[in-house]
Amino acid sequence: MTFYLVGGAGASTASVVSADHLPSNRARLYPSDTSDAEWQVIAPLIPAGQPSRRGGRRPVHSRRDIVDAIRYLAHNGCVWRALPADFPPWQTVYDYHARWSTDGTVNRLHNTLRDQVRTAAGREPEPSAAIIDSQSVRAAETVARASRGYDAGKRVNGRKRHIAVDTIGLLLVVAVSAASVQDRQAGRVLLWAVHTVCRKVTMTWADSGYSGTLVDFAAALGVTVTIVAKFAGQFGFHVLPRRWVVERTLSWISRCRRTVRDYERLPEHHAAIVQWSMIIIMSRRLARHHRP
Repeated sequence: MTFYLVGGAGASTASVVSADHLPSNRARLYPSDTSDAEWQVIAPLIPAGQPSRRGGRRPVHSRRDIVDAIRYLAHNGCVWRALPADFPPWQTVYDYHARWSTDGTVNRLHNTLRDQVRTAAGREPEPSAAIIDSQSVRAAETVARASRGYDAGKRVNGRKRHIAVDTIGLLLVVAVSAASVQDRQAGRVLLWAVHTVCRKVTMTWADSGYSGTLVDFAAALGVTVTIVAKFAGQFGFHVLPRRWVVERTLSWISRCRRTVRDYERLPEHHAAIVQWSMIIIMSRRLARHHRP
């Protein structure tokens, strides 16, 4: 059982790399493009420098154009080679995506925006409660057999994303595994990750797929897990207390077409695309909040 997990607390001021960015001369043509207000929020959190480890060359492309290209791909679900010609070359965009997915840039950007959204909503940056759930997605032929599996319950051959969210639906942790991994197994990984990065979380809600020994495991961490079961005799969809919050977040994530099916060769890249889907939502919220 192999997981790739990302999440955690927002970056401190010292850990955020700010830089002078090259200006963008692109016209903002697509719904996924950053507005000027959004870019003011995002720009201080995007590092400078080339993604290549060889170094030596000065940056050629605007970071805003790189970010907009990644957002375009996440939002529209196109293949890398089909990025519109007004973006930087797809190879360059992919290099930045790969580097930012593994060096902590996407994680810091996502978590800092999440803390800012919580603060703007009148809440503490760190939550005290969480809700967990999972979603199986079919894998494209680009996904290696070693990192996929079959979810017999959902009849899905692919990967499964396991998420923990706060009580307003903002993403805390995302883990990516083969779809064959049981929720009870993944629940331990999620709870441990949430406990590690959000020490104030003492209450977690989950569905019946997480019942059993997970409750005892959580108790050892000082976390109370409440199982929200379906109503007696329930058929079809019903809004269930607390669980609707995480189900809504899964719906938000699926608005980005790149997440509807898993096309990523590496699970860490799928986790990053999930975070980008939430970055789009949160940056727009913050832009509205800061609009004069």
